[in-house]
Amino acid sequence: LSSRCAAPCEVTCSQPFVNCWNEPCVSSCGDSRAVVFAPPVVVTFPGPIISSCPQESFVGTSMPEIEGHMGSGGGG
Repeated sequence: LSSRCAAPCEVTCSQPFVNCWNEPCVSSCGDSRAVVFAPPVVVTFPGPIISSCPQESFVGTSMPEIEGHMGSGGGG
């Protein structure tokens, strides 16, 4: 390198930010009962169980950071 050339600039890229998660969601309803006559019998039907796994995610990026400076060599 000549003494008239500027030092090359350095580009630094940071890591992208990523965050995601999911959590189970379970909900249930109460039991149902039915009475059957002749002969009388009680039958219990278990309530339904509803479950799901909602997901959320967030992804971000960042701009590269430039260190140093870009200059031109001096003329004569």
